[in-house]
Amino acid sequence: MDSAVAKNAASNSAELRTVDPVWGRIREAALAAAAAEPVLAGTLHATILSQPRFENALSYHLARLTGTTEVPAALIRQTFDEALTADQGIGLAARADIMAVAERDPACTSHLDPLLWFKGYHALQTYRVAHWLWLQGRQALAHYLQSRASALFGLDIHPGAVIGKGIFIDHGTGVVIGETAVVEDGVSMLHGVTLGGTGKERGDRHPKVRRGVLLGAGAKVLGNIEIGACAKIAAGSVVLDPVPAGCTAAGVPARIIGCVDVPEPALEMDQRI
Repeated sequence: MDSAVAKNAASNSAELRTVDPVWGRIREAALAAAAAEPVLAGTLHATILSQPRFENALSYHLARLTGTTEVPAALIRQTFDEALTADQGIGLAARADIMAVAERDPACTSHLDPLLWFKGYHALQTYRVAHWLWLQGRQALAHYLQSRASALFGLDIHPGAVIGKGIFIDHGTGVVIGETAVVEDGVSMLHGVTLGGTGKERGDRHPKVRRGVLLGAGAKVLGNIEIGACAKIAAGSVVLDPVPAGCTAAGVPARIIGCVDVPEPALEMDQRI
């Protein structure tokens, strides 16, 4: 990128810091990365620096990842753009999710990282568009996006699930979220978490995870049970019964072992019990 273009891009990024702080930080990080690693300059320009808005960058990148020979990226991008235009809440939630990763993940070096590299974030944003399609009655295409996300990113999130904003899925490998699951705002979960059914229920059969909950690595929460606000589920636990707000559950099967010692476990990311 020549100096004049770089200077203009930097100026635009500085202005965006006020109008759209998340997008401004992403562009600044992309400029720095392109200067530090010229081999990435092309992809950074195509994905970030040539895009006018955060939503455009998100749809371009996710469509490029999820498209196939039979279902080209250009057509997938049209669907993403349609969803992001029709429901502005998707873009707002996607920004809140980036902030959640930046604040809670010590491996995150900039706001650019989740958008470009973190598969937990990619799977979550693909789900958001699939969920919009699901609500429009376009279940076949919603299932396509679910299947592609599962194959590409190693997470299986049903498009019928209801997931809030400011969600942090760390690593993401092996995460499963069922059709009637509810995940409220500000939840954090690590790899291997399952929000699933017991296998013997029909209809509304998946967990309801309230705001601010921390779900440790490998935790399995099964059945139509509630995990109360700001609860903590220890790594490797199998939860079959409701967990009250502000409580810690651990074990197989999980038992209540005490109260959390911080106001928002999902923000602290402290796995100790």
